[in-house]
Amino acid sequence: MERSFVVLIGRPNVGKSTLFNRLIGERLSVVDDRPGTTRDRVQAIADWRGMEFTIVDTGGLEPLESLRSGEQRALAEASTDFVHEIRDQVEVAIAEADIIIFVTDAQTGLTGADEAVADILRKQIGQRQKAGKHIPPVLVAANKTETTNARDTSPEFYRLGLGDVYPISGMYGEGTGDLLDAVVQLIPEQSATPPDESIKISLVGRPNVGKSSLFNQLIGESRVIVSDIPGTTRDAIDTRIEIKAFDASIAITLIDTAGIRKRGTIEVGVEKYSVLRAFKAIERADVALLLIDAVDGITAQDEHIAGYILDANKSAVLIINKWDTIESAEKVERIAKPVKGLGMLTEKMQVFMQNAQTRFNFMAYAPVLFVSAKTGFRCDQILPTAVRVYEARNMRIPTSDVNRILREATEKHAPPTKGSKRLKIFYGSQVGTNPPTFLFHVNDTELMHFSYRRYLENAIRDEFGFLGTPIRLSFRGRREDG
Repeated sequence: MERSFVVLIGRPNVGKSTLFNRLIGERLSVVDDRPGTTRDRVQAIADWRGMEFTIVDTGGLEPLESLRSGEQRALAEASTDFVHEIRDQVEVAIAEADIIIFVTDAQTGLTGADEAVADILRKQIGQRQKAGKHIPPVLVAANKTETTNARDTSPEFYRLGLGDVYPISGMYGEGTGDLLDAVVQLIPEQSATPPDESIKISLVGRPNVGKSSLFNQLIGESRVIVSDIPGTTRDAIDTRIEIKAFDASIAITLIDTAGIRKRGTIEVGVEKYSVLRAFKAIERADVALLLIDAVDGITAQDEHIAGYILDANKSAVLIINKWDTIESAEKVERIAKPVKGLGMLTEKMQVFMQNAQTRFNFMAYAPVLFVSAKTGFRCDQILPTAVRVYEARNMRIPTSDVNRILREATEKHAPPTKGSKRLKIFYGSQVGTNPPTFLFHVNDTELMHFSYRRYLENAIRDEFGFLGTPIRLSFRGRREDG
């Protein structure tokens, strides 16, 4: 059975993201005192009393009517540019909801904005009722009840006529257990959930390189806000899709992330947490799609992000986006020529690729794709390539082949010496996947030079490739074996 969707909605700055983080038990949603901080839908798995369900955080719902009258203009100061997009996102989330938690601010009390949001909610529920769809039950969470006065104001939210009111404190966790008890009582009994075996693919890169546009291109739905304003995507967004590739149906989880700026230019607060979250998205991914702006070319920050991907031992595909601004699709089709092992490339593509191989020499194994998220040019190659990279990441080499490669490599180029001692490699084997990990037993690990380590890695790659994937080599001396 699929997990139920529990959606948090409410006007800006009532503490939805704080409550979201409390309910899932980790700091996933960006929290800030300024209205408009959460712009896209964020979702995560929550578990209460053995019941799993998906909690969905949303941007603050700003009633357009209030904005026109000026009533909520002060609250919307930080999010005015995104009001229409936020409203669209929340309405999509409501349409997907199995249960809705309407979050209010008990310290402020019932406001006209709360009533306006309730009107929007009733309208959405009415449309679902007319369409014969599931009508999600509504729970009202009177948040921020850290003070006695706030607790005293909680009952006034019954005037909304939406459902039972639960006084809570998302900040300190008070009352959230009662709220979760009410949630699980509304969820049908679930069967055991199988482990998530989808391929996790994250989209990372500098701000404004087209990550959200490519994300929408890949899923075929406007699931995140697309804007030419750097930093629009502030949270990591997970979306599960299925594709047909290599005569099979393959489940993929796409993770969109905030743009990663240079360390010195990261603003304290919202953007800082967004960037940290982008790093976490890399860590939980199998494959990272590193987007590079074809117009700007490869920058030092692109190299820094690639270095982080490597440090996290994640597989990578380099995506050169906005290629339509360099060469049109028609021109590429007319002048591109086949290049062995690299596909159909124009001369400009080859020049760019040579530069990429130089700048990213520490991950020369990463495939390079030239695409346009705006026009869709060659975007159909991205996910199949990522799947091939994932398969390489999980490939296992027989021990006999590992030792054959080792024997041939040492015969061709003898291991290094230090003084009168020479490195001896007795045997090796692959001890892990995701990423591929090899263990070699040697006489003395101190005799292993980094250049010979790289030589052995290249010898393995020459035969088995490991497309887009880092290889980990470990060495164990005789004393460690004993």
